[in-house]
Amino acid sequence: MTSDEASWLTLTHSWFIHSPLIELLRMVAARQGRVIITTDHGSIRVNKPVKVVGDRQTSMNLRYKTGRNLDYNRSEVFEIVDPVKAGLPKTNISSRYIFARENDFLVYPNNFNQVAAYFKDSLQHGGISMHEMILPLVYLEPV
Repeated sequence: MTSDEASWLTLTHSWFIHSPLIELLRMVAARQGRVIITTDHGSIRVNKPVKVVGDRQTSMNLRYKTGRNLDYNRSEVFEIVDPVKAGLPKTNISSRYIFARENDFLVYPNNFNQVAAYFKDSLQHGGISMHEMILPLVYLEPV
């Protein structure tokens, strides 16, 4: 959606001040109410493509893949071979998960350079970086 973080923050700010959410927050504050706001997880700017091979049932996310026929360099990903032990769904007997680390992103070999160039420096989520694992939370009360 945007080419840099400053643009992303400007877009988010513009959405917020023109959204119904700000009006709702003002109404709650006028009634001396309190609000807790959170989200699922954050994002990270990715810049290093990592090659992954998978079949048609492999997930499409750039920061994690799940499937049964994944091929990848084990030193470049965080791998979960037994999803049940990690509390993750297991869709078939040979299901496994891999997660991108740091600011890496996972790309299939088909059109690798084109896809890598397209997503390089984009904001993504679904990996295991601190930005994506820590849940943002704010507690608001009127003053």
